Amino acid sequence: MNGLVVCVLVLAAASVYGVLHRRRSGRVRVRGRDGGKRLGAAELGQALGERATLVQFSSAFCAPCRATRRVLGEVAGMVSGVSHVEIDAEDHLDLVRDLGILKTPTVLVLDAGGRIVRRATGQPRRADVIAALGEAV
Repeated sequence: MNGLVVCVLVLAAASVYGVLHRRRSGRVRVRGRDGGKRLGAAELGQALGERATLVQFSSAFCAPCRATRRVLGEVAGMVSGVSHVEIDAEDHLDLVRDLGILKTPTVLVLDAGGRIVRRATGQPRRADVIAALGEAV
């Protein structure tokens, strides 16, 4: 009987964790530690967008990174002055450490000056990215 109670408690705890993790993944939000950090063409490997830049940190084995690439590419095509830059996290470990990137995909929304204004960990939704761009412009 004790084993059954333990099993039910473990399943309940795992379910709660799974639901909370899924709700948080992909949400675009302000991160306090990003305040004041700027990225430029030297770090990104290409010029910043006129109005905003969507920076995606990816890795080769990451399945959600492909979907994120598609979403960010569509948003950059829809909104004028916005560019999308994809960075391989494995090839830019110093930048990953400096920015505190812990998982892929991670998306940073930069304003025209390269200042980080928003961050999303996991696959973001198109509507959330467009809303974040409204604050970056």
